[in-house]
Amino acid sequence: MASSNIELIKGKLDIVDFLRGYLNLQPAGKNFKALCPFHKEKTPSFMVSPDRQSWHCFGCGVGGDAFSFLMRYENIEFGEALRILAEKTGVELRRLDPAEHKYTGLLYELNEKAKEYFKNSLAKTPNVKSYLAERGLKPKTIEEFELGWAPNEPEGLSLHLLNARYAPDDILRAGLGMKTERGMILDRFRGRIIFPIHNHFGRVVGFTGRVLPQFEGSEVAKYVNSPETPIFNKSRLLYGFWKSKNAIREVGSAFLVEGQMDFLMSWQAGVGNAVASSGTALTPDHLRTLHRLAEELVLSFDSDAAGSAAAERAIDLAEANDFGVKVVAFEKYKDPAEAAQAGAGILLNAVKDAVPAPRFYFEKYLPAREARNFGTRSGLKNLRIVIGKIKNIASAVERDFWFNELSRRTGIEGKILLEEAERIETKPDVKPGDGSAGEVGQDDIRKYSRRELLSEQLLRAAVAKNDYAILEDHILYLAKPYQEAFLILQRGERKASDPELDELIHFVILGSTEIISAEIDILKQELLKEHLKEKRQFLASVVKQAEEKGDDAALHSALEELSQISMTAFES
Repeated sequence: MASSNIELIKGKLDIVDFLRGYLNLQPAGKNFKALCPFHKEKTPSFMVSPDRQSWHCFGCGVGGDAFSFLMRYENIEFGEALRILAEKTGVELRRLDPAEHKYTGLLYELNEKAKEYFKNSLAKTPNVKSYLAERGLKPKTIEEFELGWAPNEPEGLSLHLLNARYAPDDILRAGLGMKTERGMILDRFRGRIIFPIHNHFGRVVGFTGRVLPQFEGSEVAKYVNSPETPIFNKSRLLYGFWKSKNAIREVGSAFLVEGQMDFLMSWQAGVGNAVASSGTALTPDHLRTLHRLAEELVLSFDSDAAGSAAAERAIDLAEANDFGVKVVAFEKYKDPAEAAQAGAGILLNAVKDAVPAPRFYFEKYLPAREARNFGTRSGLKNLRIVIGKIKNIASAVERDFWFNELSRRTGIEGKILLEEAERIETKPDVKPGDGSAGEVGQDDIRKYSRRELLSEQLLRAAVAKNDYAILEDHILYLAKPYQEAFLILQRGERKASDPELDELIHFVILGSTEIISAEIDILKQELLKEHLKEKRQFLASVVKQAEEKGDDAALHSALEELSQISMTAFES
């Protein structure tokens, strides 16, 4: 059923028409050509074949069909690509897999209905519209990002959805309502400005609600957010990314702000590559999403103590993940929204004048008047903080440059600074692991291979289904620690004597997610490809060594195995 479903979509989809939505295709004989979106080039090497319904870039060597293009371009896995292309071609997935529709399609419907309810409520609430205007938001921006208002009624939205024949349990599952001790369903959002949260394709998956300023207080939360659901994971989504991703790709840089208002005012001021972490700390998942499109991250956080601490965590995490990081400073304004309201040019100039993160640390911890004051414990402590920040930079070239800059600033020889750096254990200023906002473990900073990520997804799916047979034929293709975790989980155990393996098992169980069989099959195919890819790379090195040593027997054996692997990869 899964394969027929995919073939049905492919049969209804013309790849040339589909890719025209992303690329400027030009005729090239019976084929079409374009500039490749996956690497920078001036001469088109991206070819599209209408006959084969496929694409291939001769510049970077990647290729495939409509599914693989969408997955690579939008940085998504197969399941999401399947849903998007099914909608585009009119293939009805719910009929083929009712369970999948129940846990995804229905949730999308409910969030869409809620969004429209909130929008209509805002249109009938002049005082809230006046407040948004006072904050500087224009009607066009409010409409474009679909802002709304949740009336201060206990059951307004819930009754609206019940009258539309949605079940109470589904309202709860979507995170739109809460059940009281008496079993009543109350609206989660009441008396709040509503900011819909869109996924990276523009579909509403959750909401943030902000109370009006006059009702703020110690007993009232300023913000209320949707809980995590099968379609909403706050550690992966960036507010506004669905609008700004093309601009980020074009300039190779993302402007990261803290909240929705900062994003909206930045966007309105002309900063088209803005995104917001939306009230949660920057996470490795956020960075993985951005790194597909950009090498540079420009950060702006509130000027208060909490904002400064959040900025440092974000800088350290981004630099450890090989981003070039710059920091925007506002002398007179609290945040980007306030700066943009004072004048679009003020914000644009501040972004243009952003300073590299190490220079930001120089000014914060080693201002010019104190740059050589190391006779006190506080002075030495500040110097060690800066050394640790520079040591955290992933690029060796950048580290060397900034250590030289630090030497010039402090008058301390470079070799002394490097000796001091060896004594400092560095990691981003966050605590390992309970999953709360702003808490990221050191393990999260490591870049995971695609084989590891696929292994993780498949193992989580097996845990969710409590069916380990789905992976028995692919256990040898799992990344090494995931093989060990699989065997432990298969035995019905939940702990390991090795602390790292035990933590991995705990991580897999907590993140277990049920996915449809079609997606599992695709993930297994991709896992096999990654296994074969790594094996080919290993055998290629064996061939090279055998040639250098003149070992004909080893050369023949490696070439034969390499040929078999290439044939297996082609057939898969």
